[in-house]
Amino acid sequence: MPCLYVVGATMFFQSWSDFFNMGGYGFYVWLAYGISFVAILALGVQSMTSKKALFKEIKREQQRKQRQQTARGSL
Repeated sequence: MPCLYVVGATMFFQSWSDFFNMGGYGFYVWLAYGISFVAILALGVQSMTSKKALFKEIKREQQRKQRQQTARGSL
């Protein structure tokens, strides 16, 4: 029977099924991992969209200032 050992810890599992079952707490353990993964993924997506929106706003502001300077120069 293959044993799954965790280096530096005292726990081990007799099979992959035991590993995924986590001594009867597998549902809660894997649910926690799943929720954490989704939250981190959502945070990354939100950060990227915020960054794009911020750069778009900065570009729009720079263009507006350039148009104002051009308009003042033509007076």
